[in-house]
Amino acid sequence: MKIGFIGIDLPEGKTKYNDKSLIALEDKDKPKKVTPFFAQFIADDFVHSEAIVVPASQILDLLILDMEKIEARLTRITDAQEKEFFEKCMETLEEEIPLCDLPLSEEELQSLEAAALHSIKPVVQVEGNEDVNDIITLALEKAGYMFFYTSGPSESHAWLVKKGSTILECAGKIHTDLARGFIKGDIVSFEEYLNCHNFNECKSKGLVKVVDRDHIVEPNDVIEIRFNV
Repeated sequence: MKIGFIGIDLPEGKTKYNDKSLIALEDKDKPKKVTPFFAQFIADDFVHSEAIVVPASQILDLLILDMEKIEARLTRITDAQEKEFFEKCMETLEEEIPLCDLPLSEEELQSLEAAALHSIKPVVQVEGNEDVNDIITLALEKAGYMFFYTSGPSESHAWLVKKGSTILECAGKIHTDLARGFIKGDIVSFEEYLNCHNFNECKSKGLVKVVDRDHIVEPNDVIEIRFNV
């Protein structure tokens, strides 16, 4: 995940996320390999970012870029309804509110994306004294992401997906073969997994749910995929 930033001192490049859940899995399973999540901070680059971090006191430094684009667009718009919509967006920005916090229909969102406005991306306003891990957590939450995990003696792995992802989508995140040959998913909650010796014990205790491809995975679920390719 790429996080753009402005007006705050953050380490550019990839930064390891201090994932307490993954650390707990590592302590429990003692795997040969641990694969954490890395966020990538990019300064003053909002085009390629999936979320933007800015001090609340400097929010206008970001929003003014969108105001300039909308101002130019308003001079060219002939459709009355479209003009009214963009004027509403301008008023929102003048109130120092990012457009991502404006309730938008799918059609309206597409119009703003076509206009290449920055603040339709998840904008995190910070005080400026937060640590890097807290900022990553805030960015993930604002952007609607979550983690699920695979874990065992060979590897403990944190996987980043959008909230509301299906088990099939999660399987595809692990490997395309798992999605292509998907049969069933086995899921156990993070807390219940920690209280068992391993995944098989979770199964023997009846803690594992066997689910079909459209099942929605919950944050921090530990999963295994049954597949046949």
